[in-house]
Amino acid sequence: MALNRIFLKTVKVLSNHDTDIKKYYKIERKIRKIAGGSTKYRYENISIWADDHYIPLRIYYPYNPIPDNAILFFHGGGWVTGDIASYNRTCINLSEQTKHIVISVDYRLAPEHKFPAGLNDCYFAARELFAGRILNIPCENITLAGDSAGGNLAASVSLMARDRGEFSPPRQILIYPAVNNDYSESSPFESVIKYGDNFLLTRKKINDYIELYLPNISEKNNPYFAPLLAENFANQPDTLIITAEFDPLRDEGEEYGRRLAASGNYVEIYRIKEALHGFFSFSPKFFSVMQCYEYINKFLSIRNE
Repeated sequence: MALNRIFLKTVKVLSNHDTDIKKYYKIERKIRKIAGGSTKYRYENISIWADDHYIPLRIYYPYNPIPDNAILFFHGGGWVTGDIASYNRTCINLSEQTKHIVISVDYRLAPEHKFPAGLNDCYFAARELFAGRILNIPCENITLAGDSAGGNLAASVSLMARDRGEFSPPRQILIYPAVNNDYSESSPFESVIKYGDNFLLTRKKINDYIELYLPNISEKNNPYFAPLLAENFANQPDTLIITAEFDPLRDEGEEYGRRLAASGNYVEIYRIKEALHGFFSFSPKFFSVMQCYEYINKFLSIRNE
């Protein structure tokens, strides 16, 4: 069913009344935390020590799990908002829909902790998981995943893992990931221009997030910030990329998948029709989310054989 005119007009109004993230990011964090809700679902809160600070983790245990399979999940929120509480329902859904243990990482947020602080937390959590110091999960059964800014972090962790040689993620799931550095009117990607003003995630909001996240403008060309700028795409995990049709990040995510595939990696790319950025946090009863999980479970089952 096509998106109706009333819905599109509502989305446009909301987009044109964008919250000033640079001014009100703390309020946005509180709203997201409330939206995450509380639950009696089976989870465990732990922390790991990373040199000079603790990184909180929340581990979700599904009913009737597939044995010894885990997803290390990095949440979205523009590197500025979001946390394990605000992504509670999303991670519960991910755990139940895939029957995997899900480990959600509460990485440090900007602007209090600018790039690469959050990325370093995600990398450290991944390294500890692959070393068996968080859960005793076989390395071949671990999947990295993230949505939006979390997809950016998952892709960056995979690049960093290859470059440092400390561990090798076998799979990654990137859901409408942010992987480029240009969200201006001169962006090379049509989706940034076509859907960057009236479809909730605006170009202004993305640029505001980047300003809060990066310590200086020169870091915009760092491939660990913008994985699409990497010079080498070889030796990356098997990759599933899922994008949303009406999302400014759509084209760059799909281009990232094509570059991975051109370098010899196994890649699946799917575009969810009539979907907006952020749909993955909706209930699995929504068709777009249901379809997304069909792709995720297919990918996990094939690549685990």
